[in-house]
Amino acid sequence: MLAAYAERYRTNLESVISFWLNHSLDREYGGQFTCLDRDGTVYDTKKYMWMQGRAVWMFSRLYNEFERRQEFLDAATLICRFMRRYGRDPQGRVYFSLTREGEPYFYQRKPYAAVFYMLGLLEYARATGDASCFDEAVEIFWKIDAWIRNPVLLDRPVLIGNPPVSNLANVMVLASMAIELARVSDDPRYLQIIRDAMDGVLRHYDPQRRILVEHVALDGRDLRAWPEGRLFNPGHAIEVAWFLLHMLEFVPGEQHRQLALDALEGSLEYGWDREYGGLYYFMDIEGKPTLQLESTMKLWWPHTEAIYALVLAYTSTGEERWLRWLERVDEYAFRTFVDPVYGEWFGYCDRRGEPVLSSKGGNYKGFFHVPRALLFSVQRIEGAPLAQHRP
Repeated sequence: MLAAYAERYRTNLESVISFWLNHSLDREYGGQFTCLDRDGTVYDTKKYMWMQGRAVWMFSRLYNEFERRQEFLDAATLICRFMRRYGRDPQGRVYFSLTREGEPYFYQRKPYAAVFYMLGLLEYARATGDASCFDEAVEIFWKIDAWIRNPVLLDRPVLIGNPPVSNLANVMVLASMAIELARVSDDPRYLQIIRDAMDGVLRHYDPQRRILVEHVALDGRDLRAWPEGRLFNPGHAIEVAWFLLHMLEFVPGEQHRQLALDALEGSLEYGWDREYGGLYYFMDIEGKPTLQLESTMKLWWPHTEAIYALVLAYTSTGEERWLRWLERVDEYAFRTFVDPVYGEWFGYCDRRGEPVLSSKGGNYKGFFHVPRALLFSVQRIEGAPLAQHRP
């Protein structure tokens, strides 16, 4: 059964790779275009930094662990050089977007562009042995850790009416970076950050619904009077569940393992649209209106996260419930998002599953979620070991 999924994902992965290799690389100025229409036509020439970092990571990971094709390394090099040359401001922070030529365009007071800048550098260092990329990745990791702990460093003032909150996205990104660093470094601090992230996930767990909510107050107060305190993002919760399973490779623990599996199943059950199929983008856990107007839309990335999470859960446990869910999610995703004409996946569909945008990429969708899920799923099914390399 799983062999058929592996073949399907490998075939689709090759199609997705071809789409981005053929249409996204800016061979004149460097970097990558991510705003691509259905046929790969560029509709915005700006370079979005977190998309650049994600592409460097993805092409480098393909080179390191899928197949050592020169075109993968060449693409990673083209984007990485542009990213390193233009991506950071004089204070070491990472811009959100640049012009095609590399001039600063927009600065976002969040750490997420830097997260993928860092991950791209780290994976590229594995591919090339470039110690300067590895050193810069480590340097910016600790900056990100400081920025998350103290957002004033990103020019985000702490306001008296805004209580200290744990944001699930911050827990997730710190974990994602620490996992990658722990694979290639003996520094014990990364294991401690993984332990902290695992405990951080516990704060977000709603045992009644078996889901992970997006925001919880660090001082224990009830945030449910505000929409932020009632917000559930099924895709995030599912992604964190498989991150947690990855973290268990470094810090085993039955409590966290069970939490990951419970949160995965609960998020699928709670977040699945029983009328039209697919995962909602956002939900209010008390059934109240969300502030996000796109809440009932069906986006590509929660479904790619669910596919890999289910492959991981099934191969880890052998329990048939995960295979049944995989069949449901896989059928919906490939029927709804995959473009049989031009390749790649549509990103944004309405509740009924009809595309509302023709684009294949933008400032939030790039060469990352789809190929990562497909690659990880193939590797997990086929039992491919993770490569290890220390620059």
